[in-house]
Amino acid sequence: MASTTPSYALRFISGKYQGGEFPLVKGREIVIGRSSELDMVLIEDMVSRRHAKIQTTEDEIAIMDMGSTNGTFVNGEKVKKARLKEGDRILIGTSIMKLVTVDPATTVSEAEARNQLEKRGQQAAMRTQVTNRAMSGNIEEIPLPDLLQLFSTSKRTGVLALKGPQGSGEIYLRKGQIYFATIDDAYDLSPQKAAYRILTWDKGAFELDSSESKTVLEEITESTEGLLMEGMRLLDEFRRIEPDLPPRKAPLQISRPLTAPLSALKHAELDVFQVVLNGGTTQTVLDKSKLSDYEAGEHLINLIKREYVVAR
Repeated sequence: MASTTPSYALRFISGKYQGGEFPLVKGREIVIGRSSELDMVLIEDMVSRRHAKIQTTEDEIAIMDMGSTNGTFVNGEKVKKARLKEGDRILIGTSIMKLVTVDPATTVSEAEARNQLEKRGQQAAMRTQVTNRAMSGNIEEIPLPDLLQLFSTSKRTGVLALKGPQGSGEIYLRKGQIYFATIDDAYDLSPQKAAYRILTWDKGAFELDSSESKTVLEEITESTEGLLMEGMRLLDEFRRIEPDLPPRKAPLQISRPLTAPLSALKHAELDVFQVVLNGGTTQTVLDKSKLSDYEAGEHLINLIKREYVVAR
């Protein structure tokens, strides 16, 4: 009878070895590092000669850092030792690996896996010389909040460029701190609002290059952890009110005659009212308002209900 015990592998979902896979054999310990004598060789400056090791037994799969300079991360947390489960993401150097189950019948040998990783590394090195690209991958494989958490804890510096159905976005990092963001170079969006919007993207591709920090007029000062937490909260709130919003392209107008007293409006409501007064659509209000999308949307819904604004 065939064994029902699952077989596992580490699948590279980002970095110079993206697309590669390394099998994990029960009862086997693999050592990961830059030294050519090891089981899994990752040729990167940020990888120590003997960086980490993975032990696979009948009962568990565990990873241990071996005193590396830049650390080993599991799901965004720096670890000395951690038990792994399917779906966990491991960051070593600029490589992100995901623990996946595989079909034993199609699993390659360790020797073949090493050869494939070596070829991918050589090809990536040639591309990096031309593009300065350090990491790349798909948002579907690793959600942006998880990716940015990894970058934060590993103190990455560079520009995270994203392309998806929503457009093109850029997030600027300095030692893991998000300090600027933009979408389609639309500088009327505040960098914080742009960052919040990008966090909602769940489809597309990303690339992190090793560019140095740049000088911008308005920096995000909130910590990356705080930004991620607030971004997720605002996303949940926006999704709650979104069904009550007019369509994004719906023209908005001030009610005429305006019978509701302006004196009854709060300061934030007046800001949204003024955006409508200057002309535009629901999307214009979300873009032009200095408030978050959730706050601007909520005020717009209230202005429509109280007959200050009409959606056409």
